[in-house]
Amino acid sequence: MYANSVVSQELILKEAEMTAIGRVLFDQAHQNAWAITAQGASGINPQNPKDAGYTAAAHAIGALGYEVSALTEGTFTDEVLQGVGVVVLLHSSAPEWEKTNGVGTATFTREEQDALERFVRRGGGLVIFGETEFPKYQNSAFDMAARFGVKIENATVQDTINNFRDVATWITAEAQSQAKFDLFARVSQICLYRSGYLTLEKNGDFHHTFAQTYESASPALAAVVVGVEAGNGRAIVVADSDVFGDDSIHDLDNLEFWTNLLLWVSPKNVTDNVENSFKPIETASWLELVDAIETLRPMQNKDGSVNFETFTKADVEKQVARITASIRDLIPFFPHQKAQLEQTIVDFETWVTEGCLVPDFYKSLDLFRPEQNREDGVKNLSVFPMYTQNGNPSRNFEAVITNTYWPGWLAEQEQTKYNNPAFVPIEFVGFTKGYDTHSAVLFPETVAIKGSMQFTWGGIFCDREAARFRKISESATSLLKLALPPDAELLLANQKLAQDTFVLWDLIHDRSHSHGDLPFDPFMIKQRMPFWMYALEELRCDLNTYRETLLLDSEGVYLGRFIRIAILFDRLLRFPITGDRTRNYDGLAGQIIFAHLHKKGVLRWTDNTLSINWDEVTDAIVELCEHVESLYREGIDRSRIAHWLAAYEFVSGLVEAHPASTWAKGVEALPVQGELKELVNAVLPDEFPLNVFYEALRTKLAPTIADVVGITG
Repeated sequence: MYANSVVSQELILKEAEMTAIGRVLFDQAHQNAWAITAQGASGINPQNPKDAGYTAAAHAIGALGYEVSALTEGTFTDEVLQGVGVVVLLHSSAPEWEKTNGVGTATFTREEQDALERFVRRGGGLVIFGETEFPKYQNSAFDMAARFGVKIENATVQDTINNFRDVATWITAEAQSQAKFDLFARVSQICLYRSGYLTLEKNGDFHHTFAQTYESASPALAAVVVGVEAGNGRAIVVADSDVFGDDSIHDLDNLEFWTNLLLWVSPKNVTDNVENSFKPIETASWLELVDAIETLRPMQNKDGSVNFETFTKADVEKQVARITASIRDLIPFFPHQKAQLEQTIVDFETWVTEGCLVPDFYKSLDLFRPEQNREDGVKNLSVFPMYTQNGNPSRNFEAVITNTYWPGWLAEQEQTKYNNPAFVPIEFVGFTKGYDTHSAVLFPETVAIKGSMQFTWGGIFCDREAARFRKISESATSLLKLALPPDAELLLANQKLAQDTFVLWDLIHDRSHSHGDLPFDPFMIKQRMPFWMYALEELRCDLNTYRETLLLDSEGVYLGRFIRIAILFDRLLRFPITGDRTRNYDGLAGQIIFAHLHKKGVLRWTDNTLSINWDEVTDAIVELCEHVESLYREGIDRSRIAHWLAAYEFVSGLVEAHPASTWAKGVEALPVQGELKELVNAVLPDEFPLNVFYEALRTKLAPTIADVVGITG
């Protein structure tokens, strides 16, 4: 990890078995006046350790999901920086001016400065702290900031009006709006203590003044927090280091600003570097299997039988022989599936013998039990006649190799909190054309069988869902000119983080279907009822998941904040504009959230720009959750028709119904004396059309939506 380096391996805070988002390295080797451990802070200032501690800042980074370590001796080199995501240069000083940790020298060598600049321009993140009257400290903050076009001025800012606790040198800073970034998301005010200020020099890098002094300050309207996009990385310069010290970080919104700052400089587009190659997809047997299935595809009717008006039985037998021979050759790669794959061969042979009618793969499907072998990295081969949800509607033969995604931290969450034995998150390894579509699930109920079966598992392609979410949300937020909070930007840029986020979201969401008032039958989709009832159920599960993430936060599960972003963006920006508009209950759930947030003033679309008040989002979502929960609780006292009507009233109170709607005319216009199916038949295919916002968004994002067909991560 840090071979032959002098980096301490001490971990400040890390979630058990959870993959860290990245690694943050604090400088503790250059006469630093701040320490990231309690022992170190006491060593610098025994009488008042908080005045020398960055322990809360370090722990906050750990709680964000980062691994925290320190350079405790030596110098910054390319070798030391290998594997590091963000470097934090804590304020350092010549010993005659401040108490320090007594390690090294305050001044960086030219080689160190070169290494740090290379680190940033190659994709790393760097945090630099200025200080009042900085020249006397003889540190290298000025030189490092200058390399990125930021000059730390020798001054002490004062403000007799906009300050903290009536101390003129404890200035509050004014946020500066940015087109792309919202570093002040969930931050109302920050305070800097005896701060200098910053000026910018043109050097080819992109500069963002995130905060400046107020007009009442001296100097007025001077930058105090500047972000720099330099090459492939980012640096940020803060004109004061006390702002995040232990004795100040809990003042105002300093702590939230610190986490935003750290997230903003974090490397983006990090690759997982996990070896995803799997030998079977490189073999002639897999290629033969795929080719035979694709050759057989046009021979099949919609129900899976063969069109013998165009093709002969010999044509079918030839391809089935290729398929069964390929499966037999692949069995050694899937030893745990031996009995099931052998039965698959028998089912193919029986299908041909019985005249290639509607397939019946009950026996092989009954033996396919991926939920019983739910271990990380387990590969499964599925060959069935099936339709693919949101993909191929015909029951063609398909082949797909999946990888089970079941890391230790997820297994622990499922075992201890969110028990869901049917939940199987999977990744794509190889697939036929039925999965080169919008489909992102592998469900047993899609397989052609005769009779009924109790389904005991459901596969969710978490890699595809995460990738689609990232691509569509990235395009939508760019088109809508939404200034992204740093955590949202990081989530959209990092596939591994997005996949972990989605898999935990899906686990909690899926479990929610069977919990709560009037718990939902997971297979109610087979029942006939107005589609807004499905929309409300999907909405209820997502809103409950959103609310549950607040508990995850309190338990130190860092994915909670990212799940909230994923729910919000996926429901608002992806589901309403993907798929057709015929009974699109997933889309309607997103429309309901949009309408609620818009009516509450949390979301605004003005001048073709979308803005979100991040301070109020959570309260508004929790309020909507409580409204839906009340609807469910009250439903137990209603007849089915009355509950459908109450649900319609709730939805139509937020999302405008179609002008031609029969339901919108009220109970007098509905065939309430007839059978329930007559009420369902009175529902328009698009009972709740898209508003003008979504109509415009759908049109403009059509190319992006088309591009994510078949994406796997």
